[in-house]
Amino acid sequence: MKALVLSGGAGTRLRPITHTSAKQLVPVANKAVLFYGLESIAAAGITDVGVVVGDTAAEIQEAVGDGSKFGLEITYIPQERPLGLAHAVLIAQDYLGDDDFVMYLGDNFIVGGITDLVDEFREHRPDAQILLTRVPDPRAFGVAELDPHGRVTRLEEKPEHPKSDLALVGVYLFTSAIHEAVHAIEPSWRGELEITHAIQHLIDVHADVRSTVIQGYWKDTGNVEDMLEVNRRVLETMDARIDGEVDDKSETIGRVVVEEGARIVRSRIVGPVVVGAGTLVSDSYIGPFTSIAENCRITDSEVEFSIVLRNSSIDGVGRIESSLVGRHVEVTPAPHVPSAHRLVLGDHSKVQIHT
Repeated sequence: MKALVLSGGAGTRLRPITHTSAKQLVPVANKAVLFYGLESIAAAGITDVGVVVGDTAAEIQEAVGDGSKFGLEITYIPQERPLGLAHAVLIAQDYLGDDDFVMYLGDNFIVGGITDLVDEFREHRPDAQILLTRVPDPRAFGVAELDPHGRVTRLEEKPEHPKSDLALVGVYLFTSAIHEAVHAIEPSWRGELEITHAIQHLIDVHADVRSTVIQGYWKDTGNVEDMLEVNRRVLETMDARIDGEVDDKSETIGRVVVEEGARIVRSRIVGPVVVGAGTLVSDSYIGPFTSIAENCRITDSEVEFSIVLRNSSIDGVGRIESSLVGRHVEVTPAPHVPSAHRLVLGDHSKVQIHT
């Protein structure tokens, strides 16, 4: 069994971060989102992985390499433009051959991994197996309808009026039957080959299409709010660990990870928090659900519920929260501008002015 990991796409919802970085490499708890998926694939006993890459191919290849650090053998499959998930299957057909495979969207995050799902698929080998989860607003997802026995009867991509609240999670398992299906469909109104249409084709020709409704945690980390929420979830699972230096004028409370080479000076850290290697935090407060990457400088500031990427500095800016700060960023106070008040006041007025 092989895996097909999709790591192309423009990441428009994470701009401006993704103007200069692949969305799959934005870190959660100081580890790229993509790496969690690759680790889940390896844990499921799959070693042959095709990674579909686009404009950010060089960055993905530099980060992932040949896959050996994950226990994987990586083959990169270039995609000129992101023309849909089914298009990714189409261009990967030579690599996949007749093998069964799991397709994993590289910017998705699933707590607990995919081992149970892969084992179930290997046991029963339906033509396709999809992962579903209930969402409050299904209009932004592919949506599945099930019959009373739980079989998939219909799929619809981003429907205006969803027939259910069951959204497709970014993990799919297929036999080689999917190849005929992706050749049989036409581009959607978006100009893309939709994987929902390909799976619907399998349903229409009476192929065996099954579903699993997951109860655990899943997120598509396509926007800042979801990135921060996934970061919070992962940090809550971490154990406290101090490998760096914390001086005697500093305080760490709860699940705080200070990586080797990091220094905490005259500061208060309230976990869950991770501080990356080589980072200096001085005269500052770092609040819960914050990840600070390697080689950052946080001085005379407060940061909470945020992600700060590597080689960035925050100096004397008061409080920052619910933020995603990119790489090599400098955040400083704005220059002081003298202010004046222009008043026209009647007789016997009383005015209070904040200075």
